[in-house]
Amino acid sequence: MVSTALASTLARRNIHYGWVVVGATFLTMLVTAGAMGAPGVLIKPLEDEFGWSTSSISSALAVRLVLFGLMGPFAAAFMNYFGVRKVIVFALATISVGFIGSLFMTQVWQLLLCWGIIVGFGTGLTAMVLAATVSTRWFTKHRGLVIGMLSASSATGQLVFLPLMAELTTRYGWRTTVIFVCGMIVVAALVVLLLMRDRPSDMNLPLVGEIHVTPPPATKSLKAALASPIVILKEASKSSTFWILAATFFICGLSTNGLIQTHFVTLCGDFGIVPVAAASVLAVMGIFDFFGTIGSGWLSDRFDNRWLLFWYYGLRGLSLVYLPFSDFTFYGLSIFAVFYGLDWIATVPPTVKIAADRFGREKAGLVFGWVFAAHQMGAATAAYGAGLTRTELNTYLPAFFVAGAFCVLAAILALTISKPGSTDRAPAMAH
Repeated sequence: MVSTALASTLARRNIHYGWVVVGATFLTMLVTAGAMGAPGVLIKPLEDEFGWSTSSISSALAVRLVLFGLMGPFAAAFMNYFGVRKVIVFALATISVGFIGSLFMTQVWQLLLCWGIIVGFGTGLTAMVLAATVSTRWFTKHRGLVIGMLSASSATGQLVFLPLMAELTTRYGWRTTVIFVCGMIVVAALVVLLLMRDRPSDMNLPLVGEIHVTPPPATKSLKAALASPIVILKEASKSSTFWILAATFFICGLSTNGLIQTHFVTLCGDFGIVPVAAASVLAVMGIFDFFGTIGSGWLSDRFDNRWLLFWYYGLRGLSLVYLPFSDFTFYGLSIFAVFYGLDWIATVPPTVKIAADRFGREKAGLVFGWVFAAHQMGAATAAYGAGLTRTELNTYLPAFFVAGAFCVLAAILALTISKPGSTDRAPAMAH
């Protein structure tokens, strides 16, 4: 086995195999996030070829975002029952089917099926819940840093591939971009098959930061595994912390991938900026996000996560309100790209850390799955709402002002989370 030989080689150099798992997970999330971001550069080409309206296309993308989120809790359950590697490979195959099917579509309902339902289902299995699951299964020490790294891979993948995709679309058509995405997915699947393992105990290793090997929990029946997201939701819903995290993450989705990722390229086009240039601005955001989110993970291991969320949401809200006043010049967009990029998904490490601290390691993935579902509901709201705004009012700008105002609200809500160690309304879940 490649993984066994590699683990032995790394052990001689005092390197834990968990970092290899992080690498394979990083690549998976990078590629699937790129697949999620691809439709953002394809709205205009689809409008031109098929005559579909922005709101019609946005409705399919909204369905994709909803499924992307709603699959989160069940993805955690599937990983607990079937294993992380099997779930990832199945997810990558599903995404490929959705994109290949879209090569032959001619009607909006086919877009809804391929990019909305199939791609939404597949990407939902490899969403942020995967990062939460891997980080909590493999790491006690450096957990916040790992969450930051994996979160960065997801957000960065949504952005850094966009210039290349925009260039491919401009030169060779949107179908070439779809084929490129499928090629990336195949590479990720091969890496996962070779290197991914489910738990440290599979390789007789302790978690990073621990000494003794932790045996895996008792295997549940498939029925119990499928029911566990609902059971956890009932327990978590008794906690005020859960509802605050869900509300703030709804706003997080409303102000990130539902709005910027989906509509930024088209928004820039309305101000005379060509798709490749607009996608390049998003790529700059992705670069700054990479460092911002890893830095957020480092900070979440050391500081009060409630105050981190306060600053992240507050600064993001200010940057969104600023965007319409940037005049969409190179200088103005550069300022926006830096400040917004640093904060693109920096909210994930503190949110996961709070969930793990309040609800326990084994339940953290499922709890965060429901919180992430709220994130994607917010994203879907923005994806459709901004598209409808452009169709009805011929401008995106009101959507950006609304998102900025909600971010300020999220900043205030974050400070209402009870302090670590204080009594919450779900004491049974503290351990």
